[in-house]
Amino acid sequence: MYTINFEGEEMVIRFPKDLPENEALSKFLGHINSQSILKKNRSSDASQRLRRQDRISNFPAGAALLRDPGLNKGTAFTEEERDALGLQGLLPPRVYTIDEQVRRVIWNLNKKPTDLERYIFLTSLQDRNKTLFYRVLIDNIEDLMPIVYTPTVGQACQEYGQIFRRSRGIFITARDKGNIAGLLRNWPYKDIRVIVVTDGERILGLGDLGADGMGIPVGKLALYTACGGISPAMSLPVTIDVGTENQTLLDDPLYIGLRHRRQRGEPFDELIEEFIVAVQQVFPGAMIQFEDFGNVNAFRLLEKYRNEVCCFNDDIQGTAAVTLAGLYSSLRITGGSLKDHKFLLLGAGEAGIGTGNLIAAAMVDEGLSEEEARQRCWYVDSKGLVVKSRTDLSGHKRLFAQDHPRIATFYEAVKALKPTAIIGVSGQAKMFGREVLQAMAECNERPIVFSLSNPTTKTECTAEEAYTWTEGRAIFASGSPFDPVMFKGRKLVPAQGNNVYIFPGVGLGVIASRARLVTDEMFLVAARVLAQEVSETDLKIGRIFPPLPRIREVSMAVAVAVAEVVYKRGLATKPRPDDLAASIQSLIYEPEYQSYV
Repeated sequence: MYTINFEGEEMVIRFPKDLPENEALSKFLGHINSQSILKKNRSSDASQRLRRQDRISNFPAGAALLRDPGLNKGTAFTEEERDALGLQGLLPPRVYTIDEQVRRVIWNLNKKPTDLERYIFLTSLQDRNKTLFYRVLIDNIEDLMPIVYTPTVGQACQEYGQIFRRSRGIFITARDKGNIAGLLRNWPYKDIRVIVVTDGERILGLGDLGADGMGIPVGKLALYTACGGISPAMSLPVTIDVGTENQTLLDDPLYIGLRHRRQRGEPFDELIEEFIVAVQQVFPGAMIQFEDFGNVNAFRLLEKYRNEVCCFNDDIQGTAAVTLAGLYSSLRITGGSLKDHKFLLLGAGEAGIGTGNLIAAAMVDEGLSEEEARQRCWYVDSKGLVVKSRTDLSGHKRLFAQDHPRIATFYEAVKALKPTAIIGVSGQAKMFGREVLQAMAECNERPIVFSLSNPTTKTECTAEEAYTWTEGRAIFASGSPFDPVMFKGRKLVPAQGNNVYIFPGVGLGVIASRARLVTDEMFLVAARVLAQEVSETDLKIGRIFPPLPRIREVSMAVAVAVAEVVYKRGLATKPRPDDLAASIQSLIYEPEYQSYV
């Protein structure tokens, strides 16, 4: 709180609680006219610094405030604020509450003809008033998450150059080598705790979108705030643009990225290394989430840095945790334990192998040896069943290669192996066809069918297909949302196995404890907590994940469990508070307007 003498009148200024103090001062005081006399209540040195900041800008207070999305309240500025901050005449005369503003946003949103138009509308809102954006998103999370993230974000990335309005995040290219730390320092917020970084090579199931993949880090970080309560001032989206193999983009005059083929090998590695080092210099201790890197880089980058810096790969570890949580919930319906089941995964890339590794780790906890656990996880890739006789297997696939004759198709694998659960992470649409689902129903009373590929156009099967072709007996989860299905008089509510149930809570727990590393144990614990959050009522209607309106409550439970692991393993860089849950709760960002006067 600061006392300011402005044009002969003294007033008290309070800054929004989600902004770090130095940034609030820098942003707000630059808007006060150069005759302002500032008196810091604590130290004279700070007062001198504030006076210097005060002379930086000649913008009038009102115009600058309305252009700052972190401070702008739009029509919610009170009469007192309008008088004190030079806003009179710049806004309509009526003062609105945030609830009234939310109603206006929803009214306009519902008039948009397509989901992409709704995405653009919400993005524009985020660019002008972050507080209102997050209030709208949190209050309507079930309806709007498919807009701000999957499946709509996939189309938004495909058309990113065409719909580009305003730059958000940091773009890094090979031309910036030697100056990446300088680029990071250009970001206006300094207390960064979470960074989501992509190179755009494997965006959802859509492939190489290059710099247009920036929509993914931006969207993920919006969910960190809406679903995990992490302040938007603590997050930074980053895209590392090393080119693209997508010829359509290279030929597109509206493409926002560099127009050349991807750099690989040593130049790519050196750029990533400099980025990792620069983060430690500029934002020490920040958690780095690798997102949508291609298989050729994702595994090795994770292995290289996971024991050096605070980082994880959501495609590998986040997907694994939410899938495992779905399996734990399914066991509450079928009975038994994981080690009683046989899992057949379609797709042996990042999500598939990551899921197999975590399932195996969970079965080891149940008493199996690592070899026995891996023998219960089978894979089909683009060339058929993953077996030891194949000579084309990469290292991560060889860990799960089985002693079995070759099988060419997924259907043949289902018929031969009789799995209790099939998990689709292939990015190949319609691979769980009628014959596959009927075969699963023939050998299982309650077949487990997870069709997890995103976006909706890439899903292995729809909810209606899964229920119809198994006579309503499937325990179903999907990566993208599907509407409830009526089958023979029963209403079945499909579950969305979205990583949003995992990564915001993990991130919150890591931030709260200032963890040095992110470990697989944290994801295993997160999966167990998530499954426990599913009610018996949810299970009765077929939903094996909690309803999205409970997501902040779920993320809080995950965060506490993750932080407990951090302290138990000696990975924290801050003392353990007496009341861990209360300490974490105190960090939760709430999108509420603060009074400036």
